[in-house]
Amino acid sequence: MSSPYAMPPQGDSWFAPLSIDMIVKVFKRTFFHPFIAWIVPLCFRAQNMFWDAPPMLVSIAWASFITLSWMFGVINNRMAFGLPREVDLSEEVIVITGGASGLGLLIAEVYGMRGATVAVLDVKEMENGEARGVTYYKCDVTDKAQIARVATEIERDLGTPTVLINNAAIVNGKRLLDMDIADIEKSIATNLTSHFYTLKTFLPALARSEVGGTVVTISSVIGHVGAAQLTDYAAAKAGITAMHKSLTAELRETHPEIRTVLVTAGQLSTPLFYGVQTPNAFLAPVVEPVDVAKEIIAAIDNGHNASIGMPLYARWIDWYNVLPVGLQAVARRIASVDTSMRTFVGRNGAKRSEKNGVVIQAF
Repeated sequence: MSSPYAMPPQGDSWFAPLSIDMIVKVFKRTFFHPFIAWIVPLCFRAQNMFWDAPPMLVSIAWASFITLSWMFGVINNRMAFGLPREVDLSEEVIVITGGASGLGLLIAEVYGMRGATVAVLDVKEMENGEARGVTYYKCDVTDKAQIARVATEIERDLGTPTVLINNAAIVNGKRLLDMDIADIEKSIATNLTSHFYTLKTFLPALARSEVGGTVVTISSVIGHVGAAQLTDYAAAKAGITAMHKSLTAELRETHPEIRTVLVTAGQLSTPLFYGVQTPNAFLAPVVEPVDVAKEIIAAIDNGHNASIGMPLYARWIDWYNVLPVGLQAVARRIASVDTSMRTFVGRNGAKRSEKNGVVIQAF
């Protein structure tokens, strides 16, 4: 996916395309898939192998274990998230904050092409100009008056919102001692307070919608572990994660027809974190926005409550805080989580590089 944002040249290792996420994905679709697991004993039987032969017994035991695990996963998700809601894209009105670029724009374009009605809220113009099925509204999500005005316009122009995707975010990338109060206030307002503003504005519409609704919160693993030069960002992401979980509990009691989706992402290949390089592309690969968008779109389409973690380590990040503090310190050094922001230049730095004539693959 190309982009007019510059990226420092990197030396790829011979295993650059390979990551733990890719290996797990391959195994989930082969040896860890019930259908494939049962093919093995069937193949043995096709070779006239007796049912009590050791290879046959082992393959049947493995297939049974995988099938039971799969069934447990289905039951676990049903218990945690309940029944899905019915989704008809022709009746969905999707509101996306920070949708003029990056992940938000990608989701907007996909839904626009598929026939849904999409409203994008952003302070800057859309990168691709106009997009099919997408209506742009200039709006600063840190200003509750602007949100209220735009909400009225959306209901008048497009209909009652049914999906809210809180995607707007900014990154200062400065040490706390180097930030002034204005930097901190803007970061907290954009990354945390704006979620409360949009929810208070659009949630009543979702509640009265005849088709139910879905709330999507884009969070980050940084909200679980923190990182140097990200004190404001980490605090805000921790806040919206806690807010989302509390909101989910409230809606389960008062509005069970509204679904919630929490996205805990690692480092995304977008200009938001331009200049930051992952310390280990195998264990902690940079995530492409298209992969995250696919998971979000699938959750919305299927009407599910969901908790999405990408890449693989993001699904297990809660266990980090269970480790003894000594092991946590070791893990932080190995992951270089507190030094990775030293090369950060941000979106503005990427734009400066573009003006200098440097255009490389998207980050």
